[in-house]
Parts: sequence; C-alpha cells; structure tokens
Amino acid sequence: MAKEQILELLQEDAKLSVKQLSVMLGEDADAVEGAIRQYEKDGVIKGYQTLINWERTETQKAAALIELKVSPQKDTGFDEIAGRIMNFPEVESVYLMSGGYDLAVTVVGRSMQDVAMFVQKRLAPIEGVLSTATHFVLTRYKDGGVIFSSDYEEIDERGSNLCD
Repeated sequence: MAKEQILELLQEDAKLSVKQLSVMLGEDADAVEGAIRQYEKDGVIKGYQTLINWERTETQKAAALIELKVSPQKDTGFDEIAGRIMNFPEVESVYLMSGGYDLAVTVVGRSMQDVAMFVQKRLAPIEGVLSTATHFVLTRYKDGGVIFSSDYEEIDERGSNLCD
C-alpha cells in the first residue's frame, strides 16, 4: 500500500472515512485504519483541523504575520525562544526562516488592536527578541490549500474561468 497516498488524501479532505479511503486506494479497510493509527502514534499525523472562513460569520477576527529578529540562545539556538512563543494561545504557527528575519509567527486575535497589544506587551518584551515587524492579513485568498475568496473559486489551475 502506498501510505503516502493516505496522507495526501487526508490532507486534501480530512473528513474522508476509512471506508472511503479504502475504496479510493483499493485497499482493505483494516489495513488503511491501521496505517492511519500508526501515523497518529508516530506523530506523522499531528491532528485534524477545519478551515473556517471567519469573514462569512458574525465573529470578528484579525490575523497577522509577525517577523521576528531574535538573538539565538547559547546551547539551544532558536528553539528556546520559539518554544516560549508557541505556548501563547494567540499564536497559530511559528517557523524558523532563512533570509532577513529569524522567526515567522502567525497570530490571531479579536481585533487588530488585540494583536498589536499582544505584540507590544507579550511578544516584543521576550528576552532575545531584537525586533518585530507586524503585517496584518487583509484578505485570505487561499489558506491551507483551500480557496477562500469567492471571486476566485471558479478558476481552475490553468487560469480559465469555469463559469465562462
């Protein structure tokens, strides 16, 4: 069984059942279920999430990508600072980057003001953080491989509008 195919299918649609996956892969359902359990146990599958277009709800949210320049710590490098940052509930992701800054942090709050206060009061004062640059997300066109803007939902991979 090509186990990577299970991962690719689940990444595209985590709602697929074991039965659906087994039919799609032409494999025994017990073998597929066992492979998924093993991926979960090994930490290959880290969880299952629903992507929500908050702009279509009454709930207000603001997201930002924050670039951090940090001073790596002796013996732990960037890991210690990244570990402190990722424990904040506002933080959705933390990446070590190459290029002009060290860490990229994605933060979500109720408003731009909440995100700004988080950066000012909690993120910037962390020992080892040298500077921050906050970029607010204005529109999500595509996230997690999913198209969010309805103006682009009908365009296929060749760039052709399917409605024409």
